[in-house]
Amino acid sequence: MKDIADKITTKRKTRTIHVGSVPVGGNHPVVVQSMCNTDTRDVDATVRQIKELESAGCEIIRVAVPDEKAAEAISEIVKAISIPLIADIHFDWRLAVSAMDSGADGIRINPGNIGGRDRLEKVIKKARTRNIPIRIGVNSGSLEKDILKKYGSPVPEALVESALRNIGLVTDMGYEEIKISIKSSDVISTIQAYRLLSGKTNFPLHLGVTEAGGLIAGTVKSSVALGSLLMDGIGDTMRVSLTRDPVEEIQVAYEILRAVRLRNRGPEIISCPTCGRCEIDLFSIAEEVERRARAIPDPVKLAVMGCIVNGPGEAREADLGLAGGKGVGIIFKGEKILKKVKEDELLEAFWKEVQALISKSGLNDSSDN
Repeated sequence: MKDIADKITTKRKTRTIHVGSVPVGGNHPVVVQSMCNTDTRDVDATVRQIKELESAGCEIIRVAVPDEKAAEAISEIVKAISIPLIADIHFDWRLAVSAMDSGADGIRINPGNIGGRDRLEKVIKKARTRNIPIRIGVNSGSLEKDILKKYGSPVPEALVESALRNIGLVTDMGYEEIKISIKSSDVISTIQAYRLLSGKTNFPLHLGVTEAGGLIAGTVKSSVALGSLLMDGIGDTMRVSLTRDPVEEIQVAYEILRAVRLRNRGPEIISCPTCGRCEIDLFSIAEEVERRARAIPDPVKLAVMGCIVNGPGEAREADLGLAGGKGVGIIFKGEKILKKVKEDELLEAFWKEVQALISKSGLNDSSDN
């Protein structure tokens, strides 16, 4: 068991860069990112969403920059937020320069489609002036035609060759403040591509599965791909891509990091799947506990169990737990029952105990009731 734990927590050593004030790579923790789905030109909506993501634990945010107005909006956005902002650029080198002039802390480009060497040099010159890192993003859907022709399809080897080519375009200009992503919508291809690339470069790697899908499919794909890579020690930043509220991307990301024992942010909710012994509405209770617990930033283990069989016995390692009975429930800590209450009072009684635990432990709880 110790060998497994050591493998999970041994991170591959990469060079360190800084996105704003956030260190990426080296021995630093894996950084959790997301991307706004608001119109960047709508400053108020974008700032509002970024603040929600900050509260959920997002550490770097990316915004789309489709035109000059979006690039200019960055100057107002960065004044109102507390985390670094990366500008996502496609094709137009001028937008990359404008975004950096507006205060972006990083840019994401594909050097091969930015418009030629002379235009890429202008982007690099601006990045060098402000010491802004560049994320080189390679996706299976946007491979160079010659590479796609060579391999016949976007196989892992094709993705790696594209990534190395694009890295070379930037490093040949003497700039090495870069990190790399190499994504596919296929889980196995993503894993194989990152494994191949990690053996060929020591630049920090940003992990993700592109176009992963909705909550269930996207969570499964991301958990398998990112979890496998993180257990190999590969990955310096990560984004879980879901066709959902991006706050849910942050929640899934931290659960993946918790599962592979790399980071432990926020509450861990233990809950049973229920069976014929359950005589309370456990689904509703568990859902509400999860909702309230989202605002707790520090680690705490809470158990929501359907019956006494799965209560103080199987969930004894929880910091605090509840278990249901017929019309009643108990609140327990370890194997000790703290109190018995009516079913309709169970949730509120439990949450009062959670708040007391948090207060006693010196944790911050801004969740509402």
